[in-house]
Amino acid sequence: MMRIAALQMQSVTSDVQANLARIERAATNAAKGGAELLIAPELCLPGYGAGDAITALAEPANGAQVKTLQAISMATGIAIIAGFAERDGADVYNSAAFVNGSAQPSIYRKSHLYGDYERFLFKPARPANCLVELGGLKLGMLICYDVEFPENVRRLALGGADIVLVPTALPAGPSGTFIATHMIQVRAFENQIFVAYVNHAGADGRFTFAGLSRIAAPDGRLIAACDDDTEQLIFADIDPAAFAASINGNPYLKDLGSA
Repeated sequence: MMRIAALQMQSVTSDVQANLARIERAATNAAKGGAELLIAPELCLPGYGAGDAITALAEPANGAQVKTLQAISMATGIAIIAGFAERDGADVYNSAAFVNGSAQPSIYRKSHLYGDYERFLFKPARPANCLVELGGLKLGMLICYDVEFPENVRRLALGGADIVLVPTALPAGPSGTFIATHMIQVRAFENQIFVAYVNHAGADGRFTFAGLSRIAAPDGRLIAACDDDTEQLIFADIDPAAFAASINGNPYLKDLGSA
């Protein structure tokens, strides 16, 4: 079993240092609460709505932003996933970094960009599995719109993921509410895995976010959730053995291979 924490975070637009400080405070509190992993939202370091400033704030995966996340991880003893703008030569990706102390960071790049705003700022990555191990569990990574394509989650589940971690920037509105309150639980149930979906709080001057971060279990139940768009830290215990009856009774992955 592993305890995780999700930070529904109010980013400060274009202020990477302020956002790193907020993650550091959350990591400290998450570690005190017994968590081994903290998940922060999509592009939480530059702020999702930073616009053109995102390009100027983009850094390589071995840059100061990810190194600071590593330092926070080492100081607090907790692994961290956080969204940042990753520069690779002339290209900029909407990425998330997984850091765990002094270990080599793992970087996931968003494959399905949403809307003209993202397509103007970022290059899409090829769909790929990004899997890491922590606390005896295998963690898969996606970003926001990626999770709305069932193939992405199914691919990670077939790769052995126990939980899929999804930093997001889900906007307020009927579609966003439906995604948060229905789709995330379906993704967990149809793959018999956990899904952690972690959104921004409030608004940033360009976008208003739905909040509604949640962690769904293999049987489709929510084991932790934010009911509104305020900044908050939530916790959940990830224990596949506790859902063995659901996993055995709904063998979608097994039966998919025999079809």
